[in-house]
Amino acid sequence: MYQRLLEHLTTAVLLLDGKLTVRWMNPAAEALLAVSMSRVQGTSLDALLGGGAGVGDSIDSVLAKARDAFHPYTQREARIMPLNGEPLTVDYTVTPLSADELLLEVEPRDRLMQISREEALTTRQETIKVLARGLAHEVKNPLGGIRGAAQLLERDLDDPSLKEFTRIIVEEVDRLKDLVDSMLGPNHIVKHESVNIHKVLERVRSLLIAEHPQVEIIRDYDPSLPDLFGDEAQMIQAVLNVARNAVQAMTDARTASPTLILRTRAKRQFTLGAERHRLVSEVGIIDNGPGIPESLQETLFYPMVSGRAEGSGLGLSIAQSILHQHQGLIECESYPGHTEFRLLIPLFVDSSETRDD
Repeated sequence: MYQRLLEHLTTAVLLLDGKLTVRWMNPAAEALLAVSMSRVQGTSLDALLGGGAGVGDSIDSVLAKARDAFHPYTQREARIMPLNGEPLTVDYTVTPLSADELLLEVEPRDRLMQISREEALTTRQETIKVLARGLAHEVKNPLGGIRGAAQLLERDLDDPSLKEFTRIIVEEVDRLKDLVDSMLGPNHIVKHESVNIHKVLERVRSLLIAEHPQVEIIRDYDPSLPDLFGDEAQMIQAVLNVARNAVQAMTDARTASPTLILRTRAKRQFTLGAERHRLVSEVGIIDNGPGIPESLQETLFYPMVSGRAEGSGLGLSIAQSILHQHQGLIECESYPGHTEFRLLIPLFVDSSETRDD
């Protein structure tokens, strides 16, 4: 009876003997570690987790201390390395049941930590959007007055050389107005239609090949990925902004053998922000450039933030805004030699839920 209860728990549970070898594990542990019990029964915990280490002591040494002291122990945010090679951040608790039996409970933390980061990112983006709209309102009103005054002044000037100055004023006011509008991102209603994300990527690929023929662009698509509902033109703009940034970073850094990978995958039962979606499309844009400086990674999607001297700092901000209009978001992971942007877009979203932010 107790085994049936353990088998239906969502928490990963393993039963170990006094030598720290696996006697039994429940289905949740099999799913977490991506192994079957029949394969690893009798395997040492060190071999199963690849000698993964926690904060401080290794998990083996922690379990040995709990066994010898016959006292339970809990470790938070420990790093383990299962046999499948994918590192995991977990909380685990070991409870000695007898001199030759230890119960190990493991709770994954990676996705929870990622959800917290996504919620924080979404909150920051909403705050920035409100501030940008307020700033745009305050800036555009006086700009309209300046433009009108310059046009009236131009009518009263007889000297053509002086009219050149009023035209400069009008042109600069128009330039500032366009800049403010760009900061706000797309402001038209999203079209609700079926969009093939691979068609979007192929369009972006063809544009980049024409602009940067020296960059190798590799396609790694999941052909089973269904269509999403949204605005094809906006999706092209979002993907192009991210991919073009990647290509420009490699070009500016004169990366040897610059390579861009366009990858698609499906994620099931995936949480974006506070909402869980049955199916999510993941578009990966990966380059082998110099990476993004750590000082910029937290503010990467803010308007006017750029790592390039000639950059406007609006491309990624606009791309994130477009993804928000599709109830998605963009994640980034970067270190020297590898930068990956992941565009996450829910699939099978009711078009009535899509709104203009």
